[in-house]
Amino acid sequence: MAIDQDNSQLDKLLVGAQLPALPQSAIRLLELSQDPNNASADFAVPIESDPGLTGQVLRFVNSSYFGFSHEISSIKLAISLVGIRTIKNFALWSAVFSLMPNPKCGPFNLKSLWQDSLRRAVFARRFGKLLGLSNAEDLFAAALLQDMAVPLLAKELPTEYESLLKHRRGGQVSLSVLEASAFGWTHADAGAFIARNWHLPETFASLIETHVSLDEHVLDVSRNREALAVSLSALLPTAVDDEWIDRERFLAAYERCAPPNAAPPAAFFKAIDNEFAEFAPVLKLAAPAKPLAEWFDSRLEPAEAIG
Repeated sequence: MAIDQDNSQLDKLLVGAQLPALPQSAIRLLELSQDPNNASADFAVPIESDPGLTGQVLRFVNSSYFGFSHEISSIKLAISLVGIRTIKNFALWSAVFSLMPNPKCGPFNLKSLWQDSLRRAVFARRFGKLLGLSNAEDLFAAALLQDMAVPLLAKELPTEYESLLKHRRGGQVSLSVLEASAFGWTHADAGAFIARNWHLPETFASLIETHVSLDEHVLDVSRNREALAVSLSALLPTAVDDEWIDRERFLAAYERCAPPNAAPPAAFFKAIDNEFAEFAPVLKLAAPAKPLAEWFDSRLEPAEAIG
């Protein structure tokens, strides 16, 4: 399938793909979040009207990630304990997690994509807090969703994406570079289109759209801290590659942008591994074969790629 190099062709592709619709409960939560005057009780209503979401939220707040000493059985109490923004973002990415297709496309592996996405989300939130940002939960959600278009694109363009994924050569070339060369657009552009189609906050759409633009964000750290946290997460090693080609680029950006009192990358990665281990069961994800912290030990053998 030949695609001209402009975003109008991407728009036609995604419109023709019949994008899945967000559940009404998630849409209502997003609508409520636009008005800061809405109270916790207002957010409880759409959750309680969706039995499936109610169960997911209660399982989330009762997970070891939060470690409450008593079981939380009320949505209103859950919101008051962990915050409206956390619950809203959980509902959002829980919905997206269930909507994305699992295409049969060469080396594509949906499980590995979600493992990578969760690690990136944990990193973006931690790095955002390190930079003193108050919206670290939104960075978590944006980083988690940054690659959400890849499964849909692989489903719509299976032949093209099978070729692109093979030409990554184990991560030696980034997918976005290959997409830009082949199509004139990237999965970041597609993800932003989907986010806007779902009427997600423009902040989310923008962070998804620019997650492949780290070099631009590094030029002005003070103005681009949110985008920097998400785009830096995009350079983390993946579950399917046995090399971390972007290691030096990541380290240079981390050392340039992190505050002087920041933990060294190895210790920072260890904390991410621990948080991933606490969080992953909520999404029914296993840990990747190789923890992030091990990428700093050159004596270890490369992790076996997940086919």
